Amino acid sequence: MPEVALDLAPPVSATWEAVARRAVDLIVASLGLLVLALPMIVIGLVIRWTSVGPALFQQQRVGLSGKSFTMYKLRTMRTGVGDEMLRELIAAELRGEDTSVDGSCKLDCDPRVTPIGAFLRKTSLDELPQLINVLIGDMSLVGPRPCLQWEALMFPAEFQPRFSVRPGITGLWQISGRSAMGTLEMLHLDLTYVRTRNLIRDITILAQTLPSMLRDDTAR
Repeated sequence: MPEVALDLAPPVSATWEAVARRAVDLIVASLGLLVLALPMIVIGLVIRWTSVGPALFQQQRVGLSGKSFTMYKLRTMRTGVGDEMLRELIAAELRGEDTSVDGSCKLDCDPRVTPIGAFLRKTSLDELPQLINVLIGDMSLVGPRPCLQWEALMFPAEFQPRFSVRPGITGLWQISGRSAMGTLEMLHLDLTYVRTRNLIRDITILAQTLPSMLRDDTAR
């Protein structure tokens, strides 16, 4: 698919802070991959044993300045399924409709998700391969979530600044409510993050991510 065309000014960031942020990304991603390599292999084997298809899922997402990149995840869905239900959900949320079910704005009882996939999503273990994306520079540890290309085309123009920084594995959305928040709320948090972004805040978000995940009972 073609890249999403966006007219963005480069993000305002002190050179030292940009270098320091990239250094943190490289150090944490490298250490994380070393420590988590064996658990990811084990999880990958379980995925292969319990459903048909590859363990590693690759998908085109929209990154810095609207450029497309390949994002890596551990596969949580059955192969060959469509995304019509997700498109309808996102469209409804962008219209301001309340789509929450039992406190979650994610798809309720998504038939595409495998049993092991549901566990991986709830614990966010499916996100671990994104450390590879951080290492190669497509993503950062902290930033807006990397959206799908058709999502980016649906987002109102006022939210284009979210693409002025690298997408992240974690961010304000994850520590502010995660699945309990709809698309519009997430997009407003993205703008808040971009406008107030600094290295100290990124480190604070990283420190708050795991406790937030452990408290969250709405993740799907």
